[in-house]
Amino acid sequence: MADLIAEEKIDQIRQAVDIVEVISDYVQLKKQGRNYFGLCPFHGESTPSFSVSPDKQIFHCFGCGAGGNVFSFLMELEGISFQETAIKLAAKVNIELGINLPQTLGGKKLSKELQAMIDAHELLRKFYHHLLVNTKEGQHALEYLLNRGFTQESIDKFQIGYSLNSWDFVYKFLTKRDFSPEWMEKAGLIIKRERDGTYFDRFRDRIMFPIFDRHGNTIAFSGRSLGADEPKYLNSPETAIFNKSKILYNYHLAKPSIKKLQYAVLFEGFADVIAADRAGVENGIATMGTALTEEHITLLRQNVQTITICYDSDKAGIEAAYRAGNHLQEAGFQLKVAMMADGLDPDEYIQKNGTDKFRNEVIGASLTWMAFKFLYFRRGKNLQLEGDQFAYIEQIIKEISKLDKAVERDHYLRQLAAEFSLSLEALKQQQQQIYFAEKRKSSGSKEPAHKPLVVIKPAEGLKPAYLTAERRLIAHMLKDRDVAYKVQELLAGQTFNMDEHQAIITYLLGFFEDHAEPDTSAFLTYIQDDNLRRIVADIEMMAINDELTNQELTDYIKQVLNYQKLLKIKEKEVELKEAEREKNFSKAAAIATEMNHLRKLL
Repeated sequence: MADLIAEEKIDQIRQAVDIVEVISDYVQLKKQGRNYFGLCPFHGESTPSFSVSPDKQIFHCFGCGAGGNVFSFLMELEGISFQETAIKLAAKVNIELGINLPQTLGGKKLSKELQAMIDAHELLRKFYHHLLVNTKEGQHALEYLLNRGFTQESIDKFQIGYSLNSWDFVYKFLTKRDFSPEWMEKAGLIIKRERDGTYFDRFRDRIMFPIFDRHGNTIAFSGRSLGADEPKYLNSPETAIFNKSKILYNYHLAKPSIKKLQYAVLFEGFADVIAADRAGVENGIATMGTALTEEHITLLRQNVQTITICYDSDKAGIEAAYRAGNHLQEAGFQLKVAMMADGLDPDEYIQKNGTDKFRNEVIGASLTWMAFKFLYFRRGKNLQLEGDQFAYIEQIIKEISKLDKAVERDHYLRQLAAEFSLSLEALKQQQQQIYFAEKRKSSGSKEPAHKPLVVIKPAEGLKPAYLTAERRLIAHMLKDRDVAYKVQELLAGQTFNMDEHQAIITYLLGFFEDHAEPDTSAFLTYIQDDNLRRIVADIEMMAINDELTNQELTDYIKQVLNYQKLLKIKEKEVELKEAEREKNFSKAAAIATEMNHLRKLL
C-alpha cells in the first residue's frame, strides 16, 4: 500500500514551488504590476483575464472563475489526483518524499502482473520508435510514412514505431528482461501456439502506433501493414490494462488544448487524429473502433462541454456521427459536426486538399447539430415528391421542437418556411402541436440519465451590499487571524447569508487552530473543495485596504446582520397585505407594529 504524504512534506513542497514558474509551462505570462497575466488555459479567450499572484501563490481567472493554488492548477488542468500532483511537484523541486510511491492505473493500485504489462508496453514503445527512426531495418517503414505526409515531428509526438519482420524477436527481447511469457501473452504482445506451447510475436513487419491511457501509459498497439498483408490494421486484444470502451486516443496529449479551446474534435480513428494534428488541430481525440460509451462520455465531461464530430463523410460515417451526436446531446454537450465532401475520411481529405483547407473549411466551418440534422434527414428522400417532402418537413419540425431556445426554434422554422415556400405561421402551429404531443408522451417517463451541463458564470454588475460586505470581511479574515476571531465574536452566533461564505469562514477558523500565520495558498489546500477554492481565489484578488478600521468592520457586520432583518420585513409586508385583504385590522396593526420595530433595528 502506498504511504500517505506527510502534511509537513506538502507544506515543504508548497513553499519551495513557485506558482509562476509552474504555470509558465502551460501559459505565456506577462507581468503587470504585482501580478502576472495571460490567456486562461481553462477556457477560450482573446483578452487575458487569467491572473497569477506570486505574493499569495494563487491564480484566478476573472473570465471563467477558475482559481486556486499550484496544486489545484495541476489537478484541474491535467486531471490528476492530489497525491499525483504532490509527487510531480516534489520531483520538480527535488524534494525527497521518503514514501513508497504508488503504482496505479486510473487511481487503482496495480498488481505485479499489471505493472509488468505496463512496463513491457513502455519498453516496446521506445524500442519500436528507435527501430523506425534510427535503424536500417526501419528505413523502408520511415520512408513509407514520410511519403504519406507524416512529418518527423508527428512521428516523434505520437511515438510511432516499427516492428521487425521476425517471429520471435519480441518474445526473446522480453524474456531476456525477465518478463513472464504467460503475462506477456495476457498483455497481447505474444501468442501461444496450441500445437507445442511455444510463443511467437503478435506484430511483425508493421508500423506501430502505441495506444496510451489517460495518464500517458502505453497499454496497447495498433500495427499497420506496409503492403497488401491483411488485416490492414492489427490491434492488440482487450486486456486487463486495455479496454476500448474506456480509451480515447490522444486524450493525454490533447487535454491541455481541449481545456484552452473549450472544445474537443472527435474522430473515428487514431489515423485521423494524427493527420488532423499535422493540420494544427491539436484537440483531436478518437474512439478505438467502438461506438461512444458511457465511460467515454464521463471522461469527456470532466474537461469539456462542446464537441465537434468529424467522422468519415461516407454513408457509414454519417450514420455513426448521428448516433454519436445523439448520445452526446443526451449527455448535455453542445455539438457541431464537421462535414467533408466526396466521401473522404479526414486523413484522405488532408492529403488531397491540404492542411489549411481542412482547418478552415472543414473544422472552422462546422455545422450546428440542428443544421447537420437538416442534411441527415434529407438523405434517401426525393424532395421533389410531395410525400417525401411532407415526411421530411414533419421530421425536421420534430427535431426543432426539441430545441430549448425560442430564438433557435424560430430561426430554423423560418429556414424551413423559406426553403419550401410555406407559411411560417402554419409551421409554428404544427411545431407547437408536435411539442405538446411529445410532452404528453414523455410526461410519465423518468428523468434523463444525464442532465445538461450548466456553466456557472461570474455575476455581472453591482453585488448586493450584504454580499460585498461578506466578501470584504473574508478578504480581511484571510489576511489576519485576529480579525477572523473578531468577526466571529461580532456575529454573536449569527451566520453569513451566503452558504459558501459561511463554509469558508468555518474552514478558516479551523485552519487557524492549526496554523499560527495566515497563508492563503496553504488554506486552499486545506479546504479541499473546488467551488470554495474558486471563491477564495476570487476574493483574494479583491483590492482592499491594508488595515481594517473599527468603523469599516462595524459597517460590514451591520450589512450582514441587517439582510436577515430586511428579509423578515419583506415577509411581514406580504402578511400585512393579506391581513388587510381579509379586513383583519387588529392583525394588520400588530404586523405593522412589528415591522416598525424591525426597521428601528436596521
